[in-house]
Amino acid sequence: MTKRLDNKIAIITGGAQGIGFRTAERFAEEGATVVLWDVNTERGTQAVEKLTQKGFRAEFHRVNVAQHADVQAAAKAVFEKHGSIDILVNNAGITRDATLAKMTPEQWQQVIDINLTGVFNCAQAVSQYMAERGYGRILNASSVVGLYGNFGQTNYVAAKAGLIGMTQVWAKELGKKGITVNAVAPGFIATDMLETVPEKVLDGIRAKTPLGRLGSADDIANAYLFLASDEAAFITGTVLSVDGGVVL
Repeated sequence: MTKRLDNKIAIITGGAQGIGFRTAERFAEEGATVVLWDVNTERGTQAVEKLTQKGFRAEFHRVNVAQHADVQAAAKAVFEKHGSIDILVNNAGITRDATLAKMTPEQWQQVIDINLTGVFNCAQAVSQYMAERGYGRILNASSVVGLYGNFGQTNYVAAKAGLIGMTQVWAKELGKKGITVNAVAPGFIATDMLETVPEKVLDGIRAKTPLGRLGSADDIANAYLFLASDEAAFITGTVLSVDGGVVL
């Protein structure tokens, strides 16, 4: 039986844990060779071990997405080894929360460097190889906060809103080259990133969410899988909210 991503080569940034790892796992289950880009060598190596033990094709490259030359070299290495890059999931991201009055220039810049410039670096590097073959799927991790804002997250919201704009620009620029570009806007997902949020706040979020729960990594991974598959061949430039209706 043919799988949805048979023989596809997929790069997933921030793939060593959380949503990135679950996305890699789902893609591998559907036949893809997954290439995890992450700055955490220990977690990246462990993630690949977990995947290969299940019989999946996976490899890890230590890549800092904020470093343009680093990303260019890594993309070239993947292409030279595999002969194609079919899918890029720009999942890597960090938070450095503070109110406008208290946010330091370093907090602002760190988040912009990883969450916005990093996505630019990866898409620029990978899209040239996709264009050569006339096929590609670029998927960007935005957020509901990029659509509606969030207290104390000027830097994160700026980056996630910026990704939506970049997604639409690239959809226009790359469509004729056979490349679709879409964004997923997760709501509040139960991952390590929420571990610092007080349980009382999380209870409030659950209460405001029509589906009555936080999202799971599976919810987001399945959205990426759909957009990466041939089922989404005529979808580009869109933002798919996966948020349980929290913004309604």
